Amino acid sequence: MDIGNDKLKEECGVFGIFTNNYDNAASIIYYGLYALQHRGQESAGIAVSNGKEINYYKDMGLVSEVFQKNDLISLKGNIGIGHVRYSTTGSSDINNAQPILGKYKLGNIAIAHNGNLVNADIIRELLEDGGCIFQTSSDSEVILNLIARGAKRGIESAVVDAISAIKGSYAIVILTEDKLIGVRDPNGIRPLCIGKLDENFILCSESCALDAVGAEFIRDVRPGEIVIIDNNGLKSIDFNERAKHEICSFEYIYFARPDSIIDGINVYEARFKAGEELFKESPVDADIVIGVPDSGIAAAMGYSKASGIPYSLGFIKNKYVGRTFITPSQELREKAVTVKLNPLKINVENKRVILIDDSIVRGTTSRKLVESLKKAGALEVHFRVASPVVKYPCYFGIDTPYRKELIGAQLDIESIKEEIAADSLAYLSLKGLLKTLGSVNKFCLGCFNGIYPVAAPMETNKNHLEIKNLDGI
Repeated sequence: MDIGNDKLKEECGVFGIFTNNYDNAASIIYYGLYALQHRGQESAGIAVSNGKEINYYKDMGLVSEVFQKNDLISLKGNIGIGHVRYSTTGSSDINNAQPILGKYKLGNIAIAHNGNLVNADIIRELLEDGGCIFQTSSDSEVILNLIARGAKRGIESAVVDAISAIKGSYAIVILTEDKLIGVRDPNGIRPLCIGKLDENFILCSESCALDAVGAEFIRDVRPGEIVIIDNNGLKSIDFNERAKHEICSFEYIYFARPDSIIDGINVYEARFKAGEELFKESPVDADIVIGVPDSGIAAAMGYSKASGIPYSLGFIKNKYVGRTFITPSQELREKAVTVKLNPLKINVENKRVILIDDSIVRGTTSRKLVESLKKAGALEVHFRVASPVVKYPCYFGIDTPYRKELIGAQLDIESIKEEIAADSLAYLSLKGLLKTLGSVNKFCLGCFNGIYPVAAPMETNKNHLEIKNLDGI
């Protein structure tokens, strides 16, 4: 079983830069995307403008696989945007790789989008009835066409009108021939921040990407804010008076890099505190505490500190295996967990082990991890989860299984414990999670309690916008 198949899948990462004196914006974007690689590993792309035209390059694969030195050299321009993708709407193929480019009344335009629209199919149908032709099955192209439709009123008005029509989650960077535009949805479900490199502005999904290019963090884009950057500097438009902070709680639990700060919350510190709170709620007597790499490590260290039980390295991670890799047969799929994570026998043998993970989704990987520890000689394995029970799908930019595939929706905790063969099992409570995140912001907790900041659609396949009868699709 591929360990990546038993996690909530990443969304996407976006990065944009506006410079006055560089012509190598693509090189800066490249390093920014490298830092955001954890947010999507299916495809990567960069689009740049030299003031007259937009050029781009994108392909399937990791950032290091997609771009060669010559690709970056050929992308001459002082403004640009980039994207790393995991598909949440639209199939995984080159047609849906981003940025997506188009031409409109005012010139060329490109868009890169992290999130998911819940009314994309309705808008798409209306646009198609009006004569629009779509080249992809991505909901991001819906936004692009909405902007193009309103172009005669100017780019700023076109963006405001387009954003006012869509519902869901989105952190968007838009490139025109002379502007960089960033947009964050009115609930702030997906993160987007502003930085400066010398006198040049940057927009990106996480602050870790600013660190990667040597930029300074300025602030987060506010929920319901449009940021327009051009030769006149930065201009802000608040397009929704009812905007509020309800960022996805899983950004802190799993998705974001631990060295990022999002909406004033340090991701590493939040995970460490989750481990401390988890011990307060669910203590257990044991010899060592270990974490599932990578996102379970900070919580394990927090649990260790609070309990006084030593933290130890429990699994060796194969750093040369991505989050997904080919498993051509059932036999190999069964071995895939130990290809990625192998127990450190010397640390777990003849020990009572507390195993900390960030979440349990299907439960298949959890069982394999418990089995591997016991095979390595662990006397007991007590599973502790640094988040509440995942009971509901996400509709806002995370690829979650259908509810029938979520083990937390089908079984109670005692039954899950039996299913994963652990000696005991406990989750962090919803109250405990909110305590670790502080009370400054509100959060989207839909995957835990079924209450979403935006009315959620009926469960649907992520390929529901797929173009039919086009090259066999």
